Amino acid sequence: MKNIKLTIEYEGTNYSGWQKQENAITIQEKIEEAIEKATKEKVKLIGSGRTDGKVHALGQVANFLTSSNIPGEKYKYALKFLLPEDITIIESEEVDLKFHSRFDAIKKRYKYIVYNGELPRAIYRNFSYHVPYDIDIDEMFHASKYLIGTHDFATFMAANSDVNSTIRTIYNISIERNKDLIEFNIEGNSFLRNMVRIIVGTLLYVGYGKIKKQDIPKIILDRRREGAGPTAPPQGLFLEKVFYNP
Repeated sequence: MKNIKLTIEYEGTNYSGWQKQENAITIQEKIEEAIEKATKEKVKLIGSGRTDGKVHALGQVANFLTSSNIPGEKYKYALKFLLPEDITIIESEEVDLKFHSRFDAIKKRYKYIVYNGELPRAIYRNFSYHVPYDIDIDEMFHASKYLIGTHDFATFMAANSDVNSTIRTIYNISIERNKDLIEFNIEGNSFLRNMVRIIVGTLLYVGYGKIKKQDIPKIILDRRREGAGPTAPPQGLFLEKVFYNP
């Protein structure tokens, strides 16, 4: 038996997220189908975490067990022509049988892109959130510092989420502008459902002047979803990298 680790890039536009669902097309389903064609085996693909519909990935990680004699490093080639063009295996390797892509992950980094131009751009429509208003980057930067560290992030979780704990650690948040594009990078040990998108929506409210940066600590402590900003739309979000111990 072999344990194969895949690093996956995908455009989430045409999918209902990562996790397999009934009556919906998902990333996990498409990759499992491709692996079955390559190996003649049904496998269960274990992802490092879920991404929602229309969310993208530059470095999603998944693993599966197989009896196939295909070498681990060859799966990125074996699956190349079995997957749709919007899903690519960018790296594949055989790893220790104990490796688990979800439980062994030590942190993740997400990127969120805002297009801050006056008029919509066709080329950005599936990969950014169009915000035509003036945004104060400095105010958002100062507000983001209150979110760094270990906190109860219940405020920044989608309603009706089922988790054992809402305590999470954010290691770093960076916000950079390049002409009309604003890029948020958020790195943490793990994330609640919609947590990154709610953080971005809240920081944008600070940037608009709808929330004061000094109110962020109280918003965290109140643990009320309605106290934060809106959930930014999914198409601007990218799972950039999943980190593991060497």
